[in-house]
Amino acid sequence: MSDADNLGRRIAVVGPMCSGKSTLAALLAERLGMPFVELDALFWLPDWTESDDETFGAKVAEATAGDEWAVAGSYSRISERLIWPRTETAIWLDFSLPLVLRRLLVRSWRRWRNKELLWGTSFWSQFYRRNTLLFGAMRFHRGGRRRWVRRMADPGWSHVNFVRLRSPAELERWLAEAVPAA
Repeated sequence: MSDADNLGRRIAVVGPMCSGKSTLAALLAERLGMPFVELDALFWLPDWTESDDETFGAKVAEATAGDEWAVAGSYSRISERLIWPRTETAIWLDFSLPLVLRRLLVRSWRRWRNKELLWGTSFWSQFYRRNTLLFGAMRFHRGGRRRWVRRMADPGWSHVNFVRLRSPAELERWLAEAVPAA
């Protein structure tokens, strides 16, 4: 049995913003031949408008109705009810705050420079709002880490195989062993 067999067919990739959740989940989906589900794409409406819980929950339920998927993102208030009871493996990208902030700034600059739109608006515009991405990244980093440590120890989630990766180098080593490229 390969390491990929141990992952199961329902995988959730979680972690702070700009940790590479979507990139990893899309790569796993491709290598394992399963659908990729990006929760941000289901949640955000044009001009960075948030979906209400009912609409978002319906989209998540539809996207994860099948027997296999690689989901990127957390959104605990919905995912704990709809995704986590069926999740077989959770991959937690527990990267440092300096790395996450550097990636956030680089990605934002690239998107602004290329005039790339994300959910109908400029990604860079998020830095001018009251609840900016930069302050959100700092605020949620520590709280998210505490939440995931508690979740890993919670007997209610004992059916989930947790994989905690603390650096991009550790991620690369794990990926090479668990799901090597064809």
